Amino acid sequence: MAVACGGSGGGSGDETKAGPATLRFSWWGNAERAELMQKAIDLFQSKNPEIKVTPSFQEFEAYWQKMATETAGGNAPDVMQMDFAYIREYSDRNALYDLKKQDGKNLELGDLLEGLKGAGEIDGKLYGVPTGGNTWGYIYDPALFAQAGVAEPKEGWSWDDYRATLKTIADKTGVSGGGNYVGSYYNLELQLRQEGGLLYTEDGKLGFDKARLKKFMEEGKALADGKTVLPIEKGVQIKPAFALEQKLVAGDLGWDNFMSRYAKANPGLKLGPVPTDKPGTSGQYLKPSMLLSVSQKTEHPAAAAKLVSFMVNDPEVGKIFGANRGLPPTNAQRAAAQLEGPLAAVAAYEDDLKDSFGKTPPAPPKGAGTLEQAFIRITEELQYGRITVDQAVDQFFTEAEETLGS
Repeated sequence: MAVACGGSGGGSGDETKAGPATLRFSWWGNAERAELMQKAIDLFQSKNPEIKVTPSFQEFEAYWQKMATETAGGNAPDVMQMDFAYIREYSDRNALYDLKKQDGKNLELGDLLEGLKGAGEIDGKLYGVPTGGNTWGYIYDPALFAQAGVAEPKEGWSWDDYRATLKTIADKTGVSGGGNYVGSYYNLELQLRQEGGLLYTEDGKLGFDKARLKKFMEEGKALADGKTVLPIEKGVQIKPAFALEQKLVAGDLGWDNFMSRYAKANPGLKLGPVPTDKPGTSGQYLKPSMLLSVSQKTEHPAAAAKLVSFMVNDPEVGKIFGANRGLPPTNAQRAAAQLEGPLAAVAAYEDDLKDSFGKTPPAPPKGAGTLEQAFIRITEELQYGRITVDQAVDQFFTEAEETLGS
């Protein structure tokens, strides 16, 4: 993604006074989010009549194409929705404003959930504030566990326990025990964090070597060969649907807020602990579902920061959005959001984990999104049996070197 370097920007207006100002505000989403966003903007403007907000939105892919073009042309919106996968790319090119300059003035960060504090910080500067968060979890169907005669997951169950449980369920019910966790590098990240490691280091390199990736891929190949997990051809066939919402698996590891989507088709689902070989160390953390950033080129940094602060702190905004942007990022917004059903279960799950969450990892390096797609493609080929584990490992590291320069 081409992003031009911004100039000094951010200083042409008064950095402490929030108005009068006109702000361009861009985000990705659909018509539903646009309607909610307009309600939130109207509320902001009613309370801050000296600030006018001009909104625009696109679908995710079109949004990033437009963002790259506008930023390269020095015409980025004042306030922009930011993805965790892209924040380092934009900050590295000096395209984002350091919001620490507004902390305690026009931006309040004190009520952020503990796990989200500092999530948009890079090299001591704050380039984004989370508008929501979620964590990796285990979503499962207790009815299939009961049918197979196996206990529901308990805190501290090991990866061996997890694989054995999936095998028993598959053998006794005819339903696949789960998806193959080798297909997502967030499962690799989970294991690495449980071991005290990281997926990416602070300086943007891979946080693991070939031997560690080989171990992970061998686990996935064994699950596929043992017919314990959903066959890859079936998983590919149902995309973009998920196996859990089609009742094709007994459980799966994934982002906890997906529970609300799965539960529409499978209302009996539960959230349980992730497997770990180090009891007391889950490896979980709160990941920003999305963030708000301010352009380095903005003429109105104070007004922009005030809009960001309102969007993450105002209780009424929390009520408007509910979980549309992920579960709300501050205590005040979560209390106001009136979460019900599956979303209430997700909120309770995260509340139970809040004291054990690890530190949010560093923002991923430029090219991380491309590398994640390569990981998915390569592990699919492995599960089809078209390549060996060693070939899969070599392919990934070759692509990582080309993408990350490491």
